[in-house]
Amino acid sequence: MYLTSDVKKSIFEEYGKSATDTGSPEAQIALFTHRIKHLTEHVKANGSDKVTKRALINLVGKRKKMLEYLKQQDIERYRALIKKLGLRK
Repeated sequence: MYLTSDVKKSIFEEYGKSATDTGSPEAQIALFTHRIKHLTEHVKANGSDKVTKRALINLVGKRKKMLEYLKQQDIERYRALIKKLGLRK
């Protein structure tokens, strides 16, 4: 499985406030990004997998909403996260 509890803990340690901080927007966006990267590779390899394509589109939408929320709340945290994740140029 690509998303084990150890992987989640490392993502939360790096982007959240602690290893158990699962609720901060930064940690959730980082987790969404990890899942999106994995699903994108899967869809590239399996083009006819419609269910995964739909799940990927839904996940991108969730991440977009969370990014908009973070941008409204604290623009500096938003900019730091975007730079750290490498989402925009």
